[in-house]
Amino acid sequence: MTAYPSTIARPVEHELVIRKSRFLTHTAPVGSVADADEFIAGVRKRYWDARHNCTAMVTGLRGEQARSNDDGEPSGTAGVPMLEVLRQRRLTDLAVVVTRYFGGIKLGAGGLVRAYSSAVSECLDDAALVERQELTEVMLAVDHADAGRVDNLLRDWVGGGAGALGEPDYAARATLRAWVPAARLPELADAAASWSGGALVPEAGAVRVVDVPA
Repeated sequence: MTAYPSTIARPVEHELVIRKSRFLTHTAPVGSVADADEFIAGVRKRYWDARHNCTAMVTGLRGEQARSNDDGEPSGTAGVPMLEVLRQRRLTDLAVVVTRYFGGIKLGAGGLVRAYSSAVSECLDDAALVERQELTEVMLAVDHADAGRVDNLLRDWVGGGAGALGEPDYAARATLRAWVPAARLPELADAAASWSGGALVPEAGAVRVVDVPA
């Protein structure tokens, strides 16, 4: 199975004070470079009076696109260390801004690298991660009278770490959907048979990368 970088579920904020300098970190999931630029612009507008608003972003399913900006800090002491934290944690589709209010005490190049790295790391420690997995769509066609019961059983099965639920359809019969790792398809088939006395046979469909809460 192909391993993809993870992302974060929702925006996170964090504050770190080092030798009187305040480092305010804001990170958010983004869907594109344009979304990342918009998020960064919003943080910079909010903290327009700060001396530095340093940034890093990684986007793309495999993290193909990456950017960073030191925003006036000595070259290589802010944006690149921030970006390195995102890389080390194998994250993508997120942007991060570290706003620094200078406290009057110089930290030196090494101190700045540690400060900006720590600011991002501590912020991400508070983030809810979303894993990306290559999963197969599975459909279960059931009578409406059984749909609620089977939906609950399928929900419990998926909730055990077996993938993610999909959107059901309700036509002449109900079609329940789940996204499941290929290796677990036989297990789901056995489970569906046990729920229905052998009547339910899952139908496999498309394969795609799906966001699954970590």
